[in-house]
Amino acid sequence: MLNRMTQFKDKAGKNSENVSVGLFSYPTLMAADILIYLATHVPVGDDQKQHLELTRDIAQKFNNDFKVNDFFKIPEPLIQKEFSRIMSLKDGLKKMSKSEISDFSRINLTDDKDEIINKIKKAKTDPLPMPKKIEELDTRYEAKNLLGIYSSLTNSTLHNSVKKFEGKNFSEFKDQLAKELVDKIEPISKEIKKLLGDKNYLDKILLDGVEKADLIASKKIKRIKEIVGF
Repeated sequence: MLNRMTQFKDKAGKNSENVSVGLFSYPTLMAADILIYLATHVPVGDDQKQHLELTRDIAQKFNNDFKVNDFFKIPEPLIQKEFSRIMSLKDGLKKMSKSEISDFSRINLTDDKDEIINKIKKAKTDPLPMPKKIEELDTRYEAKNLLGIYSSLTNSTLHNSVKKFEGKNFSEFKDQLAKELVDKIEPISKEIKKLLGDKNYLDKILLDGVEKADLIASKKIKRIKEIVGF
């Protein structure tokens, strides 16, 4: 089942014999995290939907094999109807990813104002003006991606964003997009940097989290062992 995962195929390519075990363990650990804490609904991006389907398969198989109806909840995906997948700033056909080599392919939550503005300024576009009709986006992947990011930040529809910037230069649109990103990301970036400077506080949060998680998980693990016969 893991071999058939789209992400495994995309990242392994023709070198499936040489890939890291992480490509197998990641969806398995994701399933464990969801099931052990009795999640019923999981917010995921469109690219993670298949991993949630694996989680559902595991839950149903365990429940059926050991005749324990509803022991594991069958989680439902919560996926945004629009903008469920954000693409790379360097390639409108590849999803934005922290594993990409170029830092200019993505916006990080730790980016400061200047970094965000610079990345958007250098984001890939095409030589044409901003599209006048939404149908144009079917073949203008970078424009579609940047307009999608803008729309999600401003709680607007893609149609309205296209209408707002129709025929304008990309530079004018990018200025607006950068402003929206800075307004949204900069406070988060500052808070992250502030928290990273307080190691004692972070350690306390982690320890509290471990205790809460262990309280829930240990009971479930104990019952799983009883059901399986360990």
